[in-house]
Amino acid sequence: MPSPSGYLLLVLHAHLPFVRHPEHDNFLEERWLFEAMTETYLPLLSRLNRLREENVPVKLAMSFSPTLLAMLGDPLLQARYLRYLDQTIELVSQETQRTRWTPTFHRLAWFYYHRLTEAKRLYLGTYRGDLIAAFRHLINAGTIEPLATCATHGFLPLLSQQPSAVRAQIRVGIQALQQAFDRKPAGFWLPECGFSAGQDALLADEGIRYTILDAHGVLFGSPRPRYGVYAPVACPNSGLVVFGRDLAASRSVWSPTEGYPGDPDYREFYRDLGFDLDHHYLKPFLGGDGVRTYTGIKYYRVTGPTTDKAPYDPDRALEKAAAHAGQFLLDRAGQVQALKSVTDRPPAILFPFDAELFGHWWFEGPDWLEILFRKAPSVVPDLAWTTPSEYLSLAAAPQVVDPAPSSWGLQGYNEVWLNGANDWIYRDLHAMTERMSALAAQEMKDPLKARAVAQMGRELLLAQSSDWPFILKNGTHTTYAYRRLQEHTERFYRLAESVERGVIDEKDLVDIENRDNLFPFLKPRDFVQAAHPASGRQRDRAVA
Repeated sequence: MPSPSGYLLLVLHAHLPFVRHPEHDNFLEERWLFEAMTETYLPLLSRLNRLREENVPVKLAMSFSPTLLAMLGDPLLQARYLRYLDQTIELVSQETQRTRWTPTFHRLAWFYYHRLTEAKRLYLGTYRGDLIAAFRHLINAGTIEPLATCATHGFLPLLSQQPSAVRAQIRVGIQALQQAFDRKPAGFWLPECGFSAGQDALLADEGIRYTILDAHGVLFGSPRPRYGVYAPVACPNSGLVVFGRDLAASRSVWSPTEGYPGDPDYREFYRDLGFDLDHHYLKPFLGGDGVRTYTGIKYYRVTGPTTDKAPYDPDRALEKAAAHAGQFLLDRAGQVQALKSVTDRPPAILFPFDAELFGHWWFEGPDWLEILFRKAPSVVPDLAWTTPSEYLSLAAAPQVVDPAPSSWGLQGYNEVWLNGANDWIYRDLHAMTERMSALAAQEMKDPLKARAVAQMGRELLLAQSSDWPFILKNGTHTTYAYRRLQEHTERFYRLAESVERGVIDEKDLVDIENRDNLFPFLKPRDFVQAAHPASGRQRDRAVA
């Protein structure tokens, strides 16, 4: 077969903050996980498996955050997810009765009833309650190339003045992926694509081959990359390979003004049954405290910029998803054609997205992805789907470029995670890191001391999560973000003082371990401050 004229690289980043509250029977924020399981992870698994079974060419890369993996594998959250599903199925069952005299909404109520009962069938029957194993199956089949990411999605540029903090986030993240999928990752997703000098060497020292940056991280590199973002580059000291995000392909999907999800025919995310109906009617389905929240049952489409919304039509939305999938492929073919005159190699067009965009925020997103893969062989037969590792095995050696500091956040740098709403966080994080490094360097002959210091590491990692400053910046769920930061900081210092005094309250330690029970493989030595070893390429030069 002739060589492709270009390559398409889809990367999905699956992440949620660690939210687990065994001390409460119902906890509102645990719904973040349950909604994503129902609307994103189960639909993605279903469609990827169907494509594979029907021999449709499909390849993508996907990162899995360790906090998400910990929650997906947690028996308490698995049981609560089933309770959530049953509760929501009961709500839509009741809706089929309430709407029986309004045909449009009656049809939608049944539409949701069938989707939710199918989700339960898939979860319990097909996947046996184990979504990690379900994704592992697709990884082993070669459909998904897995990427590691930071332990708790720490934003590394703002932790970088303490290399031990960055190293621990990276090292524990890699270990978590190995535990889940029994393989060492070649790629690493930098949370928020956040990059600063020195991170490439830390990644290379952990055996990582490549990462992904926003376009300007590559384009503003030194020297300027000959092929722009359409070929990866290699960092000069570490040899780490960096792929750049293609803005045109990405904008088509994520942009709130130019992207597909804003189309009038797609489902409106913000118009939800949980805010539309009488509170007394909804209260049994809202959780323990009865606070109004999203139910996932939405009867309206985007329609336009006003609050006046028309009823949602699933068939019409599916037709639009098919049209948008075809347009996306034609646009990529146009890019490749235009690049022929300025490049001597087939361009690699890489488009990364948050996985939760598909299904949760953009309800039709999983359908769009499935149609995209189905249409590609006929619409763009000279373009090939590939993954970053596979591309590197096919392409010529990358140009050496020193990438620029960058992120894919607002304005492209650090201001989302460092501003007047959240800058106070970092003083504690830096002080905790120093204390952690000092205690982790001590002898750990006492198993109880080792357990306490390891739990300190978990609390530090959880406090470092980029989700908390993001929430504080956006002004949503701020009370919860403050609470989480306070709790992890307080637990860390309480444990540190007990270790330093040599009097550890085992009952208190067990209670903390049971609450924040992620990363059972974590070791205190992951946090030891050490002189940075020579990176792979530097070692090779030294030996030569």
